[in-house]
Formats: sequence, structure tokens, C-alpha cells
Amino acid sequence: MADQGQWQVAGNAAETYQRALVPAVFAAWAPRVIALADLQPGERVLDIACGTGVVARLAAQQVGRTGTVTGLDLNPGMLAMAASIASSDPDASAPIAWREASATKMPFPDAAFDVAYCQLGLQFFSDRAAALREMIRVLVPGGRLGLMVWRSIQHSPGFGVLAAALERHVSTDAAAIMRAPFALAEAEELHALMAAEDFREITIEPVAGTVRFPSVTRFVQDYVAGSPLSGHVAKVSDEARAALISEVSDTLTPYLGQDGLTFPIEAHLARAKK
Repeated sequence: MADQGQWQVAGNAAETYQRALVPAVFAAWAPRVIALADLQPGERVLDIACGTGVVARLAAQQVGRTGTVTGLDLNPGMLAMAASIASSDPDASAPIAWREASATKMPFPDAAFDVAYCQLGLQFFSDRAAALREMIRVLVPGGRLGLMVWRSIQHSPGFGVLAAALERHVSTDAAAIMRAPFALAEAEELHALMAAEDFREITIEPVAGTVRFPSVTRFVQDYVAGSPLSGHVAKVSDEARAALISEVSDTLTPYLGQDGLTFPIEAHLARAKK
């Protein structure tokens, strides 16, 4: 999904990511990300750090058969999963090409796309400036960019609790992995990064959302299994894993209801033009 080891999944993690994490965490945000660029039929779209392709497939529906969509990701497992998911409307959707490459060295010519999206990828890139430089390079003059990054983990109590429990029962490295998605949390920093690479008409809006899992146990198990946390948690004892789930369950009791676990999360949605 991203450009460094803090979000590189292995084994069957991509399947768990698509089956459990996409509907629980990511899917509801995809239409909001798509809306940032006001897609038009026939446009050429690039989805950077595309993961299993939730944004790319929505874009393909909007630009239609006369458009094109490319999903770019460094993780072959994510791309294989993305390619295996059939379009909901193949006769009306643009074809999607899946490309394995780094966001900091994109294998595309200058001005190859009308629109670029990056949903929850920029915060992971080891060189964010280089990635943004590549984004503006591959856009046509006047091309549009739509970005999403999480706000601070303080705005997401479920993940904050999980990070703290991981630190106590697994390792500081595991806790760092859990906190990494929230590493580009300040709007001012994001704006400065985009402006430094000559994006213009930059707007950044804080938006609230919700994370939903059937239970706390499923939250912990699915998030671990569908992320780079799996290897770290696998190394500890059964007792430590049980303590991890127990602590998270006890702390998140206020967020449990008839429909399972529900807790808030917030993101910055950013748009800009070349």
C-alpha cells in the first residue's frame, strides 16, 4: 500500500485487508476522495498507493469506457488482490491497469494523467516531497490532485488504545507501526509540502468519519492480520496476545453497542491543481 516497510504486508494479509479492513475502515472514505477532483467522462486517472483498488474502481465508474485508470502500488500482494476483484459494471467502467512501482519513481511520462489520487499513502512515503514532485510531474497543466491523510491518532480512540496496548504487550516497534498511519496529521505541514512542489489552489478540510467492526476481538485480530503488525504479534506468547485483546476490550467498552464496535476517526481531505 505504501512506499516503506511500515506498511508492507505479506502472506494472505491482502485478502484480510480487502475482506475486513476495507469495509470497516476505508471504503466509506473513497467517494469523498473521488469527489475532490470532480471527475469527468474520458479522463485519465492515477490512483497512487492504490492498495486493493477501492478508489481506482470508483474512478473507473465515473470516467467511463472512454477514460482510463491506473492503480500504482509497491506491494504485489495488494495489486494481485486488486486485479482479482471484478468491476461491478464492466460495460460502463474504464479499464484499470495495475502497476507495481514506487510513488517516488513513477514509470509514466510527463503529463500522462488528468487526475491523481492518493488515499492514505503520502504519510507512509519515505520521501514525501519526491512523491509529490512525481505527482505534479505526471499531471497535465491544470490537472487535479485529491489527497487523504488521517488526522492525529487522538481523534481515533480505537487506534490510540490499540497502539498503547501493543506497546505494553507486544513491542515498541509494533506500537510504532500502529501510529505510522497518523504521521502526517497537521494540515499546516501537509499544505507546506504541497506548496513546496508548486501545487496551487490548495484546500485542506478536516472531515469526521467512523470505524466499524463486529466486535473488539475482530477489530484487533483483523487489523493485525491485515497489516504489518501480524509478524510482530506472532512472535509473542499466547498469554500476551490474550492480554492485548483483553486490554483493548476493557478500554473500548464505551464504544460497544448492538451493532458491535464503533469509534470515530478524522481525516484531512486535500485538493489542489498543477
